[in-house]
Amino acid sequence: MASSSLFTLSPSFLTTSHHHHAAVVAPPIFSLNFRAKFSLSTFSPAFSRRGNEMDEQKHWILEKYGLDPSDFVDESFSEGTQKKSKGRKKGRRGEEDKEDGKGRRLAQALEEPKPPRTTHKLLQVLGGKARRRKLLSPKGMDVRPMMEVVRGAAFDMLQVAGGCPAALRPGRWLDLYSGTGSVGIEAISRGCSEAHFIEMDPWVVSEVLRPNLECTGFLDMSVIHTVQVEKFLEQAAKFPEKDGCFDYISVTPPYTAVSYDILMSQLSVSPLVGKDTFILVEYPLRTEMQDSCGSLVKVADRRFGRTHLAIYGPTWSQKKRASKVLPISQLSNALT
Repeated sequence: MASSSLFTLSPSFLTTSHHHHAAVVAPPIFSLNFRAKFSLSTFSPAFSRRGNEMDEQKHWILEKYGLDPSDFVDESFSEGTQKKSKGRKKGRRGEEDKEDGKGRRLAQALEEPKPPRTTHKLLQVLGGKARRRKLLSPKGMDVRPMMEVVRGAAFDMLQVAGGCPAALRPGRWLDLYSGTGSVGIEAISRGCSEAHFIEMDPWVVSEVLRPNLECTGFLDMSVIHTVQVEKFLEQAAKFPEKDGCFDYISVTPPYTAVSYDILMSQLSVSPLVGKDTFILVEYPLRTEMQDSCGSLVKVADRRFGRTHLAIYGPTWSQKKRASKVLPISQLSNALT
């Protein structure tokens, strides 16, 4: 019988008449247990390869024995499908909720007003005519001014390298990444005739740098450029200033915001750097600095905790090595 290959029914369900050589269908008497077990799950997935043809055969067998095919839906398959569908819907809803949450948090962060930036007077000029004058600096870590001990040592090193340990040689100063302006102001206080300050933050310029120049009386000797240092150097390369190069250039950038290799490469070919220019560079620990910058050579390099200071200058500013003094016995041997 064709149906025997698909499923097996109990003996009470089918009987065979040997006299008439034909199959006689007994009344379809089923217990609740039988109906619970008899479902389309009886058909293994291996039979599904024939697709629609197999589905039609299933329906034909069920209808042949007076059974309604709709009563034998695979409940486990249906429940599994519903669970998967619900899971997919829940997953999509979860992803949508997650994205909506991110969007809401971003919108809240944009809408929430930032606390107002404030200043305090913790810095002071260390030497020259504005000595001990208090300077403003922003609270927090937005701007990191050069430490006073490092600034004092930097100017001592410059004065020695310039051949005038007691004072700074007069000249023009370029303060890159100026921030509070403490380095350029120190330079004017110690004898520089003019200073250019490069600072890209308008708030720092209006609330910190300009007030510091006004309180020290150096505003008329200063020029403020509210622009990025990189763009300033690019513009200087395209349109050289009529006044020419600077005598001093200080480079005190945020450590993690610049590439020292690129920055020093820009300076090495910049028209702002002359053959007698001194370049003061503040850089962090574990940063390698070249021994030269264009025609300038490294004349000093010192460490202050995690901070390093390097000074590049003309070859004439290098310290001459002390001549070796030989003992008299060695001197006589050398002469003979």
